[in-house]
Amino acid sequence: MITTLSEAPDSIVLEPGQSLRTAVDAGTWLQLAEGRARVVSPPGWLGETVFMTETLLGEGDMHCVPQGGWIEVSAITPVHLRMHAPAQASRQATTPAPARPVMRFVRLLTGW
Repeated sequence: MITTLSEAPDSIVLEPGQSLRTAVDAGTWLQLAEGRARVVSPPGWLGETVFMTETLLGEGDMHCVPQGGWIEVSAITPVHLRMHAPAQASRQATTPAPARPVMRFVRLLTGW
Protein backbone atom coordinates (compact mmCIF):
# COMPACT_ATOMS: atom_id res chain seq x y z
CA MET A 1 0.00 0.00 0.00
CA ILE A 2 1.35 3.45 -0.96
CA THR A 3 0.19 6.60 0.84
CA THR A 4 0.84 10.02 -0.73
CA LEU A 5 1.02 13.17 1.40
CA SER A 6 1.59 16.72 0.14
CA GLU A 7 3.24 17.73 3.44
CA ALA A 8 5.60 15.45 5.32
CA PRO A 9 4.80 14.72 8.98
CA ASP A 10 7.55 14.91 11.62
CA SER A 11 7.22 11.23 12.54
CA ILE A 12 6.19 8.27 10.38
CA VAL A 13 5.39 4.67 11.34
CA LEU A 14 5.17 2.09 8.54
CA GLU A 15 4.58 -1.65 8.56
CA PRO A 16 6.54 -3.97 6.21
CA GLY A 17 5.36 -3.49 2.61
CA GLN A 18 3.88 -0.04 3.22
CA SER A 19 5.25 2.99 1.39
CA LEU A 20 4.90 6.73 1.79
CA ARG A 21 5.36 9.38 -0.91
CA THR A 22 5.78 12.93 0.30
CA ALA A 23 7.22 16.27 -0.79
CA VAL A 24 10.34 17.50 1.03
CA ASP A 25 12.64 20.51 0.75
CA ALA A 26 16.32 20.29 -0.10
CA GLY A 27 18.34 19.65 3.05
CA THR A 28 15.65 17.65 4.85
CA TRP A 29 17.15 15.00 7.17
CA LEU A 30 15.60 11.55 7.55
CA GLN A 31 16.40 9.71 10.80
CA LEU A 32 15.48 6.04 11.05
CA ALA A 33 14.72 5.42 14.74
CA GLU A 34 13.98 1.73 14.17
CA GLY A 35 13.66 -0.80 11.36
CA ARG A 36 14.96 -0.92 7.77
CA ALA A 37 13.68 1.19 4.89
CA ARG A 38 14.37 2.06 1.27
CA VAL A 39 14.33 5.75 0.27
CA VAL A 40 13.99 6.80 -3.38
CA SER A 41 15.21 10.34 -4.06
CA PRO A 42 13.41 13.02 -6.06
CA PRO A 43 14.03 12.70 -9.81
CA GLY A 44 17.12 14.45 -11.15
CA TRP A 45 18.73 14.99 -14.52
CA LEU A 46 22.05 13.64 -15.74
CA GLY A 47 22.57 14.94 -19.26
CA GLU A 48 19.32 14.09 -21.04
CA THR A 49 18.43 11.21 -18.70
CA VAL A 50 16.13 11.30 -15.68
CA PHE A 51 17.42 9.28 -12.73
CA MET A 52 16.51 8.57 -9.10
CA THR A 53 18.82 7.21 -6.44
CA GLU A 54 17.86 4.54 -3.94
CA THR A 55 19.25 4.45 -0.41
CA LEU A 56 18.83 1.65 2.13
CA LEU A 57 18.61 2.84 5.72
CA GLY A 58 19.10 0.74 8.83
CA GLU A 59 18.22 1.46 12.44
CA GLY A 60 20.00 4.62 13.63
CA ASP A 61 20.95 5.80 10.13
CA MET A 62 20.47 9.40 8.99
CA HIS A 63 20.10 10.55 5.39
CA CYS A 64 20.07 14.09 3.96
CA VAL A 65 17.88 14.70 0.89
CA PRO A 66 20.13 16.92 -1.26
CA GLN A 67 17.40 18.31 -3.54
CA GLY A 68 13.76 19.13 -2.93
CA GLY A 69 10.92 17.15 -4.48
CA TRP A 70 8.93 13.98 -3.95
CA ILE A 71 10.55 11.06 -2.11
CA GLU A 72 9.27 7.55 -1.49
CA VAL A 73 9.98 5.68 1.74
CA SER A 74 9.26 1.92 1.70
CA ALA A 75 9.37 -0.20 4.86
CA ILE A 76 11.33 -3.46 4.69
CA THR A 77 10.70 -4.15 8.40
CA PRO A 78 8.49 -2.19 10.84
CA VAL A 79 9.80 1.39 10.60
CA HIS A 80 9.74 4.50 12.77
CA LEU A 81 11.15 7.42 10.76
CA ARG A 82 11.63 11.01 11.86
CA MET A 83 11.89 13.89 9.38
CA HIS A 84 13.81 17.06 10.21
CA ALA A 85 13.13 20.09 8.00
CA PRO A 86 16.15 22.13 6.91
CA ALA A 87 17.25 24.84 9.32
CA GLN A 88 15.78 28.25 8.56
CA ALA A 89 17.60 31.53 9.21
CA SER A 90 16.52 33.06 12.52
CA ARG A 91 13.74 35.66 12.28
CA GLN A 92 11.66 37.74 14.66
CA ALA A 93 8.72 36.06 16.40
CA THR A 94 6.28 38.60 14.92
CA THR A 95 7.20 37.72 11.34
CA PRO A 96 5.13 34.80 9.97
CA ALA A 97 7.17 31.89 8.66
CA PRO A 98 7.26 31.79 4.85
CA ALA A 99 6.04 28.62 3.16
CA ARG A 100 8.80 26.15 2.32
CA PRO A 101 9.73 26.18 -1.42
CA VAL A 102 8.37 22.71 -2.23
CA MET A 103 5.18 23.37 -0.24
CA ARG A 104 4.59 26.66 -2.14
CA PHE A 105 4.92 24.72 -5.40
CA VAL A 106 2.55 21.95 -4.21
CA ARG A 107 -0.02 24.56 -3.14
CA LEU A 108 0.29 26.28 -6.52
CA LEU A 109 -0.34 22.98 -8.33
CA THR A 110 -3.20 21.84 -6.11
CA GLY A 111 -4.88 25.25 -5.74
CA TRP A 112 -4.65 25.41 -1.94
